[in-house]
Amino acid sequence: MTVPNADPILRVEDVHKYYELGETRVHALRGINVSVEPGGFVAIMGASGSGKSTFMNILGCLDRPTSGRYLLEGIDVSGRTKHELAGIRNSKLGFVFQGFNLLPRTTALENVQLPTLYTPINAIERQKRAREALALVGLAARSQHYPSQLSGGQQQRVALARALVNHPSILLADEPTGNLDSRTAVEIMEVLQDLNEQGLTIVLVTHEPDIAQFAKRMIVFRDGKIRKDDVLRDRPRAHEVLLTMPTLED
Repeated sequence: MTVPNADPILRVEDVHKYYELGETRVHALRGINVSVEPGGFVAIMGASGSGKSTFMNILGCLDRPTSGRYLLEGIDVSGRTKHELAGIRNSKLGFVFQGFNLLPRTTALENVQLPTLYTPINAIERQKRAREALALVGLAARSQHYPSQLSGGQQQRVALARALVNHPSILLADEPTGNLDSRTAVEIMEVLQDLNEQGLTIVLVTHEPDIAQFAKRMIVFRDGKIRKDDVLRDRPRAHEVLLTMPTLED
């Protein structure tokens, strides 16, 4: 749950981002200000070229703002070195993408363990964390299956477990339902809603309003600026929506 009056877990202050493309200078972000409280669940929307992907890259410490500040858990990460940013990504952030990016010849358990290879824990703790993460996404019984033996939704759950294995403060999800059918997409949103209710902060990029509606808040980008920032007070519960949807057998 969101903690009342808590300090923001992330804060973006007057962020601008420019890209040099040959002789053209692109102003991708134009003075962005966003705060997200602990336990927030934010959906980011916008057309191609609106700035949402640039914004997510900055949140994920994959890029730096040209000007302005990005504070993650109160720490200004804008000027950190590449090595420091890599450490922040591995310890504080979990990433889920549209493509599952699983290693095909590696079991679900081994795929989930991959981020822990860059942390100072032993093999027993690595496996314990991976099993716990798979249980969180409802795949404890599939730990020894290979990606080719899993459905698309199950593969995305493995990718989710991999993002959770290092106990991140924030989950960044970039079009996590983009490769899934409608029912499976809602099943993934059910998992995300459950994780959010357990306290995980989530920032989700999607181009689908039907997916964004499951978040607690929606931010819409256009032309490098925030055009809308709304709290979603009557958001549906994914598990209730699933009850109204046909199964694959229907």
